[in-house]
Amino acid sequence: MNIDKPKLTPSQLVAHLKSKGVTFEIIKEDEAESYLRNNSNYFKLASYRKNYSKHPGGEKEGQYANLEFAYLVDLATIDMKLRYQILRMALDIEHHTKLELLRTVDDCENENGYSIVSDYLDSLSEKQRIIADNELKRNKKSTYCSGIYEHYEDDFPIWAFVEIIPFGRLVDFYKFCASRFNDKGMMGNFFMLLSCKEIRNAAAHSSCILNDLNPNSAEHSTSYEVSRALMKIDGVTSKFRDSKMSNSRVQEFITLLYMHVKVVKSKGVHEGEWKDLKTVIDRMYKNEVYYKSNENIMKTFDFFKMVVDSWN
Repeated sequence: MNIDKPKLTPSQLVAHLKSKGVTFEIIKEDEAESYLRNNSNYFKLASYRKNYSKHPGGEKEGQYANLEFAYLVDLATIDMKLRYQILRMALDIEHHTKLELLRTVDDCENENGYSIVSDYLDSLSEKQRIIADNELKRNKKSTYCSGIYEHYEDDFPIWAFVEIIPFGRLVDFYKFCASRFNDKGMMGNFFMLLSCKEIRNAAAHSSCILNDLNPNSAEHSTSYEVSRALMKIDGVTSKFRDSKMSNSRVQEFITLLYMHVKVVKSKGVHEGEWKDLKTVIDRMYKNEVYYKSNENIMKTFDFFKMVVDSWN
C-alpha cells in the first residue's frame, strides 16, 4: 500500500499548517494541538482555508496570506451553529410541504388519496421503483413507522405515504403532483425544494457549509422567484446579488430561507426560527475583526444579514 499522505499527530499537523503560512498568535500552538485532538478533526478544520488566498510570489509564495488558526476555529464554530439551524428550518419546510400536498389532494374531487400514490409508483422506472420499494420496506422494522407500514403495506394513501418516505422521495413525489395538477407554482417550488434538499443533506451529514464561499461554483441559475425577492431588499444590487448567488452554498442557503418564508404557514414556527437564525447571524460578527481583510467572507456575512433582516 502506497500512502502518500501518512497519519500525522496534532503536533505534526500544527507544524504542517505553519509551513502553509497559518499563524498561531491568537490561539497558541499547544492550544491548537489540544483543539485538534479534542474538538475538531484536521481534515474538516483545514477545509476552511479555501476561503483564503495565497501569496502569488516572493519568499512566501504558495503560503496563505493573513490566515490565523483562530480564524479557522471561528468559522468552524459558526458553521456548526448554521448547520443546526439549517436542519431545523429544513424540517419545517418538509412538514409544511407535506401539508400542502394533502391540502391539494383534499381540494381535488377526483382524488381519493390512494390513486395518486399508486400512479406515482407506477410512473417510476424499474430501477427507481426498486429503490422506492426498498425505502418503503425499511419502515417495516422501524420503531416509529412500522405501524403505518403494516397497516397500509399493499396500498398507501397519500397521508400515510408522505409520513414514511425520505425527504428526497418527497421532493420527487412533489414534482409528480405538480405535473399531475399542471400547477406551475408547484413546479417552481419543486426546483427550489431540490436546493433545500441538497443543503439539508449536507447539514444532516455534518458537511461543512462555509468552507468554500468563492464565486462561480453554482451549477444552476438562481430561481427567478428568489432573485426577484432579493432585488426588493435595500442595498442589494443586481451585481451584489449575482456575485453572492453564483456560489452554490450561498444559493442553496438563501433558497432555503426563501422557501421557509413561502411554505411555512405557522406564524409561531416562522418567528421562532427567525429569532434563532438572527442569533446565528449575530455570532458571525462576534469576531468580525478576524475577517476585515477577507472581503469575500465579510460580504457573504453581510449578504446573509441583509436577507434575514428583510425577510423576517
